[in-house]
Amino acid sequence: MNIMHMALGGCLKAPPVAYGVTEDTGGHIAYLLGAAAAQAARADVDRITLVTRLFAEPALDPAHARPRERVDRKTTVLRLATANRGYLAKEALEAELPALEAAFLALLEREGRPDVIHAHFADAAALALAARARWGVPVVYTPHSLGLDKRGCLGADAGLMRRIRRERAAIERADAIVVSSRDEAEGQIEAYGMNAAGRTHRLDPGVHLPGDRRGLDRAAALLAPHLRDPSRPLLLAIARPVAKKNLHTLLRAFAETPGLADRANLAILAGQASDRSGEPVRAELRALVARHGLEGRVALPPSHDGTEVAQLYRLAARSGGAFVNPALHEPFGLTLIEAAQAGLPVVATRHGGPRDILATIGHGIAVEPTDAAAIGAACLRLVTDPAERRRRAEAARRNRGRYTWTAYAERSVALYDRLARGMDAPALRLQRGARALVVCDIDGTLTGDRDAALRFADWVRAGHAPFAIATGRSVTEARRVLAEWALPEPHAMITSVGSEIWYADAAGRAEADSAFAASIAPGWDAEAVSAALDAAGARPQAAVEQREFKRSFLGDAAEAERLRSVLLAAGLRVRLVHSHGRLIDVLPARAGKAAAMRHVAGLMGLGAEACVAAGDSGNDLDMLRAAGAAILPSNALPELGGLLRESTAIRARAAHAAGVLEGLARLGLAPTRTRAPVRTEARAR
Repeated sequence: MNIMHMALGGCLKAPPVAYGVTEDTGGHIAYLLGAAAAQAARADVDRITLVTRLFAEPALDPAHARPRERVDRKTTVLRLATANRGYLAKEALEAELPALEAAFLALLEREGRPDVIHAHFADAAALALAARARWGVPVVYTPHSLGLDKRGCLGADAGLMRRIRRERAAIERADAIVVSSRDEAEGQIEAYGMNAAGRTHRLDPGVHLPGDRRGLDRAAALLAPHLRDPSRPLLLAIARPVAKKNLHTLLRAFAETPGLADRANLAILAGQASDRSGEPVRAELRALVARHGLEGRVALPPSHDGTEVAQLYRLAARSGGAFVNPALHEPFGLTLIEAAQAGLPVVATRHGGPRDILATIGHGIAVEPTDAAAIGAACLRLVTDPAERRRRAEAARRNRGRYTWTAYAERSVALYDRLARGMDAPALRLQRGARALVVCDIDGTLTGDRDAALRFADWVRAGHAPFAIATGRSVTEARRVLAEWALPEPHAMITSVGSEIWYADAAGRAEADSAFAASIAPGWDAEAVSAALDAAGARPQAAVEQREFKRSFLGDAAEAERLRSVLLAAGLRVRLVHSHGRLIDVLPARAGKAAAMRHVAGLMGLGAEACVAAGDSGNDLDMLRAAGAAILPSNALPELGGLLRESTAIRARAAHAAGVLEGLARLGLAPTRTRAPVRTEARAR
């Protein structure tokens, strides 16, 4: 495969990269280079081209003035030259886009077209979409950060509004959108109103820290001129010197939290001094240090390199410190994963991607970034409570392998191939005449046993029967979990506890079933549901869990019954589903996994009696009862106790996917081989 990545802003070059040398030379460069290196290591990738802008700036590396630069035997940087040879910040690139587009199309005429173009930021996407219009090359778009969030944090001007329009066009027109977090997929992207959920894929990125992984001398030498007592626990922050990174609030928290500055040191790496655009932020930090008398306790190094950064993470971990990301909003947060590699606990903003990272790794505390007292209290807790710190550090070491570029490369190349070939997706319309439809929950039902999941994937590919999933997850999260467990995408995806149905086309673009949505909409008033339950003191789940036809809360079985009574008293006809002992979902009365299963079966000319359903929790109950046959793996939760006693249910001896295969074999829909589960993993939903 021939892959092209595009990023026009910042200083993209072969490693090593001087991160922070300009305001735009940050995380997206590390992301692009990490992705490209892992993709180049694959045998099914022949060539990778990194396209960026050519410029000649005396203060910057002369490599940026070279039209071509070799990275490795498969990877080359190609630079687009226009009449303007000066370095341009991201905001100043807008006027140059017409000339860059002409140069890019000429480059493709000269160098040949790739199989796919992966554009990073909307300015690159505009060029990629021009190439698709001419030659049909599929386009993948990764936003990295979006103008709507910047507007929400910092306000808007005319330039930002034009950027938002470019982002809206990229979201609307890209063949696929690749993001790193649920917040990006289900919050930031969906805020643009482009119905992009079916084309959005969450692929967790990896991390690569360069330099000597043993020594700490470079890091110690970097801090020594600034700190009076370097032996104290070190609080470390690394961020671009821009307002939304909120570094001044971190420094205020350090100064104003009683006892914190007496017990710890603070080091902030805020870009490179050579980047004059960051000087206002750095000047503000220096002024705060002076105002609070923190000389000798705060280090603001004027410059740093990759080796020093890698050592600083380890130095902070060894000192008993923590990493801090206080951004007003962080689209993802690669630095939090870098901290985990060193076993370093973190304090991070609760807005954006860090929520996903902390939930996955478990190595830190989420805080409100505008609350200096909360930031300070979390930092003080990590440097003064040995048990808390040990728990977070152990979680970092245990789970730091959850984010790898190798896994990212496997999923991204599979996506590229699917877009380029336009095949490999089962078509629902071809399944009419099938004698059965198999509908399975994901978490705990198909996941939990790696070996059994792979055997179930083989069963799907063998075509024994059409296959659908029914899950409490959103469509983007369902696709992510299926990919992580190497499970094929199904003929239909019933998501959000049976309030949405999605079908994927040959290129992997999923479309929502609008007929099903219309069928469950009558009588549904989401705002009235939220108002009634808010007034009753219900505890809502995170905003990302709230969908058009689903409102989600937290509580045990007693709380679920109380909320059911509240809704009934309010005259609201809804379906309330309690599962996993803690999750409460409120849906339209006509929605649910059973209703969605019947709808999909009907499109295939089947009735519910021809459906085989498999599940393990309370949100599967209506589907299991409605199906002609129900399969419960041995790990099914006690909340399905009533169903377990019904004669129509098949209670498998094996757990997870092995139990599903056992049940299918008893129904004559699968080979009879079964085996005990290899490993049970954490249940999500």
